[in-house]
Amino acid sequence: MSTNPFNPFANVDFSKFDMTKFDMTKMLGDVKIPGFDMDAIMAAQRKNIEALTAANQTAVQGMQAVAQRQAEILSQAMNEVSSIAQQLSGSGNPQEMTAKQTELARKAFEQALANARELAELVSKSNTEAFAIINKRVTESLQELKGLVGK
Repeated sequence: MSTNPFNPFANVDFSKFDMTKFDMTKMLGDVKIPGFDMDAIMAAQRKNIEALTAANQTAVQGMQAVAQRQAEILSQAMNEVSSIAQQLSGSGNPQEMTAKQTELARKAFEQALANARELAELVSKSNTEAFAIINKRVTESLQELKGLVGK
């Protein structure tokens, strides 16, 4: 372990601490400040952490859905490329080939736009759900704070 004279915490070996046994309520439970409800503060913080956990789970599930859909789009695109290659490999006159290529390019562009729109909607839905969880908790927290101040 290196020593750092500018940061005393750099000299602490945190691997020796068992954070699973660390309990903030025990540490602060004996603190008595008049007009300060430690149990209510701890309950509020617990709810905050639960809300953040739920929002993170929602965000992760959204990212997984986007990644899964991207994989499906890629697989579909690879199948379409194979099909297009077979269609274009047939002999034909140049005018027919140009018409086929133009039509295939138009379809590919429309499909790419539809896929991008779908992915954007998935991301937006996930973000909206995660934000709603946080927003609900902030509103609850403000109501709890108002109740504490009113005491």
